[in-house]
Amino acid sequence: MQQIKQIKVGNLEFDCIVTGEEKNEAVIFLHGFPETSFMWSKIMEKIASLGFYCIAPNMRGYSKNACPKGVKNYTIENLSADILNIADAVNVDKFHLVAHDWGAGIGWNIVYNNPDRIISWTALSIPHSRAFGKAIKTDKEQKKKSRYIGWFLIPIIPEIMLRKNDFEKFRRLWKHSSPEELKNYLSVFKRKQSLTAALNYYRANFGKGKRKPIGNVSTPTLFIWGKNDLAVGAKAAEYNHRYMKGDYTFLELNAGHWLIQTNYLEVETAIAEHLSKYKSVANKV
Repeated sequence: MQQIKQIKVGNLEFDCIVTGEEKNEAVIFLHGFPETSFMWSKIMEKIASLGFYCIAPNMRGYSKNACPKGVKNYTIENLSADILNIADAVNVDKFHLVAHDWGAGIGWNIVYNNPDRIISWTALSIPHSRAFGKAIKTDKEQKKKSRYIGWFLIPIIPEIMLRKNDFEKFRRLWKHSSPEELKNYLSVFKRKQSLTAALNYYRANFGKGKRKPIGNVSTPTLFIWGKNDLAVGAKAAEYNHRYMKGDYTFLELNAGHWLIQTNYLEVETAIAEHLSKYKSVANKV
């Protein structure tokens, strides 16, 4: 049964959805933008039924009491440290990681820098940062798809525009979301500080010299991408395998960016199989 648990990390307190038995192997789910941990609610029940303990935090800026002011607080290093600290706070050493969109961007960083802690890795929509970066530099389609990032780097104006007509721009992106999901998302983004915090993920990590490059990944990896993704083109997805040095599975779907909403069964099946395959032998039922 799912419950909301507040997990304290230093001065920050994260709102987390948890389900499953704490004694089981852990899976941490990271949401993207503009979403919350609520996006994982349904699949967490399925994964918990397979004998896992599931944790999905509302990440920094999205949790009301973990929303520091200032762009500098939203670097990839801070966002990555939060997830490891949440794991530590619930006495989890090694865990599986599943993430979408910005969560996946953070996840790649965690997996590369902490291979000893990640049992398996599943990224939805967003490839390895070097694959993404290469595509942005060399591929016309990707350059076009990524133009919105520059707009998000502008102070104040994006916040004003996004709030217009009761978040009309976001509502277009959420057209496949359930009414419950929509209500949850709006409860976060209607907080002025949280919308700015979410945009600060871009402001803190994009621009010349902002992000430290990461290297090859050896952790067993599943990458799920929709061929009609509005933000990530084919070249970025194609380049991803270059940085995979361990077991690697690439699943291309006839889908857009919002995979969990539009292609739920395919995503659930793939993630369940990947997690079950790499479940520690001692914990296999």
